[in-house]
Amino acid sequence: MNRRELILCIGNLIVLPRALRAQQKAMPVIGFLGVGSPGSQAALVAAFREGLNEAGWVEGQNLTIEYRWAEGRLDRLPALAADLVERKVDVIAAMAGTPAAAAAKGATSTIPIVFSGGDPVERGLVASLARPSGNLTGVSSLDLSPKRFEMLSELVPRAKLIAILINPNNPFAETTTTNVREAARTKGVQLHVVKASTEGEIDAAFTILDQMHVDGLIQTSDGLFNSRLDHLVALAARNATRLA
Repeated sequence: MNRRELILCIGNLIVLPRALRAQQKAMPVIGFLGVGSPGSQAALVAAFREGLNEAGWVEGQNLTIEYRWAEGRLDRLPALAADLVERKVDVIAAMAGTPAAAAAKGATSTIPIVFSGGDPVERGLVASLARPSGNLTGVSSLDLSPKRFEMLSELVPRAKLIAILINPNNPFAETTTTNVREAARTKGVQLHVVKASTEGEIDAAFTILDQMHVDGLIQTSDGLFNSRLDHLVALAARNATRLA
């Protein structure tokens, strides 16, 4: 499913609840649940609005969007999702990965949820890809961290020590780490796990990596890291660390 199909899916889910309600709102409302911040996710929001426009939905004209931002703190997602449910939005767009989708699922079993993220079956979001059931739909992708490790090891064939950066607050951090450990074991490369759940801890992590003289770093998929990608790239360049 591409971005246009995802937006059309959201558009259809907006229309159906309105048609079934006797007392409908002046405008349908999308609840946008984001892990990052408005500034860091500006490009994502712009693309989201553009896709809605292509489907005939224009914010402020025939559509309202309620934005909720976790500011990189995954522990805030359940409360933000509950707030959107209280607001009685028509659809929740959990566009920042499976933690946001999981929080939305925990908050409602009736409001449609559209998400993008990792394997939704493995992570308990849907029953199966063929018959997802429930109130969730969207776009899924597999954990690419092991693939990133393989690419990095090919770029640095003599690498002996590679680090992986994880957010310990991410509920899937342990699974991701296990998958990369297996890939590292197969290659005969030592893997060092570095944890960071705030921007300050990211800076501290790179100080440690510089002292260890790691041969490369794998950034796992996480809302905190994704929203600060430019900062991560700058730190990697300053410390001459290969980032994958």
